[in-house]
Amino acid sequence: MSFRLRLILGFLAVMAVPLAVLAVGVRREVTGRLTDQYQRRIGALATDVGARLARESDAIARRLASIRTALADDTRFRLAAVQRVPEQRAYLLDYADGAMRAAGLDYFQIQDTEGRILSSGQFRAEYDRFDPAVPDGLARLGGAPAVVRARAPDGAFLVLARVDSLRVGDATFLLVGGIAAPRLLSGLTSESDLVVALVLPDTAVATDPAVAAALDSVRRAAGDPAAGLATSRLVERGPDVATVDPAGAVATGQLLIAYPTAPLGALLRGVDRWFLIAGLATTAVAVTLAVVLSAAASRPLQSLAKVAETVDLERADLTFASSRSDEVGVLARLLGSMMDRLRSDAARLREAERRAAVGDLARQVNHDVKNGLAPVRNVFRHLDEVRDQPEQLAGVFRERRGTIESGITYLERLAGQYARLAPTVGWQVCDVSALVREVAAGAGPSVRVEATALAPLQTDPLALRRIVENLVRNAVESLGEGFRGEVHVSTEGTPSGVRIRVKDTGRGMVREELDRAFEPFYTTKPTGSGLGLSIVRRLVADLGGTLKVTSEPGRGTEAIVDLPAGKTT
Repeated sequence: MSFRLRLILGFLAVMAVPLAVLAVGVRREVTGRLTDQYQRRIGALATDVGARLARESDAIARRLASIRTALADDTRFRLAAVQRVPEQRAYLLDYADGAMRAAGLDYFQIQDTEGRILSSGQFRAEYDRFDPAVPDGLARLGGAPAVVRARAPDGAFLVLARVDSLRVGDATFLLVGGIAAPRLLSGLTSESDLVVALVLPDTAVATDPAVAAALDSVRRAAGDPAAGLATSRLVERGPDVATVDPAGAVATGQLLIAYPTAPLGALLRGVDRWFLIAGLATTAVAVTLAVVLSAAASRPLQSLAKVAETVDLERADLTFASSRSDEVGVLARLLGSMMDRLRSDAARLREAERRAAVGDLARQVNHDVKNGLAPVRNVFRHLDEVRDQPEQLAGVFRERRGTIESGITYLERLAGQYARLAPTVGWQVCDVSALVREVAAGAGPSVRVEATALAPLQTDPLALRRIVENLVRNAVESLGEGFRGEVHVSTEGTPSGVRIRVKDTGRGMVREELDRAFEPFYTTKPTGSGLGLSIVRRLVADLGGTLKVTSEPGRGTEAIVDLPAGKTT
């Protein structure tokens, strides 16, 4: 991620995160406060609706009382209802309808004490039908608001009803009247958005038909009507309302006041919209500022990066010079000082590398020369042993003359290789077994050779001799002073070429020593150079072969060299 992008994201985080936190906090606070205010308002409206319901019930009672007063002085009613004069029967049947309309009621009946309907305002054909249950249920409620189911030509309907009684002479009559529930509910509130619903055990009515249908569905599912409306409206429970069924049983209905949450949702959406606009504006300002400031901050850094791309430790004319006094200028001067130190350190490093290369070459020359001198030294030791025996001196000289000449030839060719400093492989036909026997003969009496006759191999005899010399010398030195143990050197043919095996019964190596055995200058011998196995590995690789070394502490080490039969380029 680039510096400019980090700066832009940082500006966005610094400006957008607090705004987002503020928006969430303000929205939560506004939502809580408005919901609480709406809920308190609905609660107040529920109390008002309860009071209005009680006033409507009392108003119905007053209207029935006015009808009772009028009937008490009505001679024709007396003749028709008490004296049962046939000519007045039509007057009695039509009386309830006129009185109901005059009193502003939607339901009105006149019954005798046995419950026989004498006149019905909403359904004229109900005369002479017995319905004593409803007046009895209303009377038991003692004037509390109650809802009953009334019959009409087009079906039953719910009314808020009251009951009154009239005594004419020796006869007593019951007056039952009320207002239809839909009209009653509409008159309970002046709020156009407020929904008043009445939920009874067997039905539900409301000022909004959709709400009534929803409540009826919740009621049939045995659910809580208030909870059923709470998903889209704020709901408050009003006072309980008694209900009297056609059998006269009294039950309890529930009055609910619901207010739609749409206005609250619209207000919250408006708050969200303004916060979104503020957020977008803040983001735009933050991005603009971040781009401008990041450009101002990154431009000098880009200039430093361009200079850094062209830096060369060999060129002193490339510098990080800067006249700025700010942090970028300090950085430029620090980089310039660092470049000066790097140039100085690079010069010292090159000098150290040259000296190390010369030292490595000297150690390698010393190592190879010592290997070449070892057979010659052994021959002279042998001659020194028989110098007091003149009769054997000539024979020993003839026997070991080849070893001396071979060692001198090896040193001469080695000198020629180092004279060129970059040795190259000189491919020649070589008798591997003869070369191994020749090296073993100059290595001392502890070396045993099993060199079988092999087909000539095309290889570099000098490199091969150096390989065998190093392996045999390491094996002999691992036996310790006095040459305790033995070194076995063998050759054999393989399907792909020749295998040379050098095995000793010396002290062996632990795993950690074996893992580092091929590292230059690593040695476990006090006077060793640590170059033997590293030279062997390089020479074997030059000849296209492979080298494998295994070792076990206390049981010795075995080195296996596999060389290919043909020339490798």
